[in-house]
Amino acid sequence: MTSAELRSEIEERLAERLADVGDFIRNQREVASMSMRRLAEVANVSNPYLSQIERGLRRPSAEILQQIAKALKISVETLYVRAGILPDESTAAIGVREAIGSDTLLSPEQKQALLNVYESFVATHL
Repeated sequence: MTSAELRSEIEERLAERLADVGDFIRNQREVASMSMRRLAEVANVSNPYLSQIERGLRRPSAEILQQIAKALKISVETLYVRAGILPDESTAAIGVREAIGSDTLLSPEQKQALLNVYESFVATHL
């Protein structure tokens, strides 16, 4: 994979993450029966900025996410995970071998090379 392809893949994943956090915020706002204008007011952010976050066009800072979580009365950690600021605990506990094996950016040959290097490091510490 070339660096341009890798950059494109990373940008695509970031866009998906932004859309995910925006969809989640919109969903939580609707569950709370709160208008976008009201959420923006309570969270102390502008209405256009909140709209852009919900549409996945802006990446909110941790501080903005904290304000939104407080306004929605939800866990800020949940928003941090959705935004990629904190690791998802369900995936954080997987091992090195599983992480390498599940990485879609790596070719089978690259995965095998990484596993070989990892195994050699682990073998020297036994």
